[in-house]
Amino acid sequence: MSPEAPVLYGYWRSTAAYRVRIALNLKGLEWHYKSVHLVRDGGEQHAQGYRELNPAGLVPVLICQGQRISQSLAICEFLEEVYPQPALLPAAPGDRALVRALAQDVACEIHPLNNLRVQQYLGRELGADATAREAWMHHWMAAGFETMQQRLEQDGRAGDTCLGGAPGLAELCLVAQAYNADRFGFSLQPYPLLEHIVAHCRALPAFAAAAPEQQPDAS
Repeated sequence: MSPEAPVLYGYWRSTAAYRVRIALNLKGLEWHYKSVHLVRDGGEQHAQGYRELNPAGLVPVLICQGQRISQSLAICEFLEEVYPQPALLPAAPGDRALVRALAQDVACEIHPLNNLRVQQYLGRELGADATAREAWMHHWMAAGFETMQQRLEQDGRAGDTCLGGAPGLAELCLVAQAYNADRFGFSLQPYPLLEHIVAHCRALPAFAAAAPEQQPDAS
């Protein structure tokens, strides 16, 4: 592998890093992986060295072509601009907007309310026990997945993918969030379009290789 290959700082269970792993694989890129353990020793993301890399103290971070990019959707858009083929976004402006909306349903509406630091805050500062924290997560997953299901029903093209074409930005966000749903006992059965897309995409090589359990830091 070339030393100039992109370097991804991530964590095996991070759904945001999972999105980027899928994007890199869909682009057919070789890339290096550097683990940032989000739990060990209080969380390696809080160490000064990593904070200098990403002041937010979050994963992922991508180093590519001399650029340092954080935030998973910004990374995916960067990859789309630098490596335009295979595309993560469809050609038509309206379709691109719909795909971005679906991606943001996950990345802006579901995930931020379910991620590790929110769960830790709910427990540590607000005294929420495990049952209450799970109920919180399920509430926001249901709201977000229902929105996505309705968007796809209204559009009418969903099949193996959200718009019926090649998998891309919407699917990589959905599949990563579905992992979190599985982990915390939330079923996608009420959202049959989403459930079918997730099952189809998980079997594709780019998605399968990016799965959390396939990562070198999985434990």
